[in-house]
Amino acid sequence: MDIKEKGTTSLGLSGNVAALLSYLGGFVTGGIFLLLEKENKYVRFHAMQSVVVFGGLFIINLAIGLILPFGVKNLLSTLIGFLSVVLWVVLMVKGYQGEDFKVPVAGDVAEKHI
Repeated sequence: MDIKEKGTTSLGLSGNVAALLSYLGGFVTGGIFLLLEKENKYVRFHAMQSVVVFGGLFIINLAIGLILPFGVKNLLSTLIGFLSVVLWVVLMVKGYQGEDFKVPVAGDVAEKHI
């Protein structure tokens, strides 16, 4: 992906700030920016990637909670939570720095649907 349209958004924010904010609240803020930003493809990509990554992690964590026994559930949920926080910080930093950073698989899905 080579999206050079990082300038300002239709919301009046700079593209890198909007990309950071699209990750701030996980899939919720990603969805909000996806609905509100109609022009800036850089922001739309990061918003869609936020929805795919953190929505997927939410669904996986929910399924683990419903299916697995207590001990295994706690271990996996803790691991997923830790990895989610690390990924969350990395994605916010990369979005703010203006990098076209794609999470494997999720980034490809996001790129196809912006």
